[in-house]
Amino acid sequence: MEPIRIDKGEFADSVEKRLKGFMLRCVQVFRSLPNSFEAQHFGKQLLRSSSSSAANYRAVRRARSQNEFFAKISIVVEELDESLFWLETLIDTEIVTEIRLSDLLSEGVQLVKMLSKSRNSVKK
Repeated sequence: MEPIRIDKGEFADSVEKRLKGFMLRCVQVFRSLPNSFEAQHFGKQLLRSSSSSAANYRAVRRARSQNEFFAKISIVVEELDESLFWLETLIDTEIVTEIRLSDLLSEGVQLVKMLSKSRNSVKK
């Protein structure tokens, strides 16, 4: 059996859709947070970093060179990793339960791994 091949355009469309979905789910988390200062502070940081990762991926898709691609995808990975930090912080401070965020954390980790691999393939 031959491996399933996905062209670069389909892959990029899929990643863009997943990043946007991740960001929209982070918006839902934010909307459900209590009004305490720390919950709102951590939530706003989560909104900023998750929306930045999704928006910057659009710029990745329009990169004009390998160097530009590497620089922009590095921003996406960094912002996505920061989103994971804020999700973990919401759990560690017992603002949100781990069970409630486990699927979202898992999606974020998968995206970081996938995008890091893409970044590393360009670096070599």
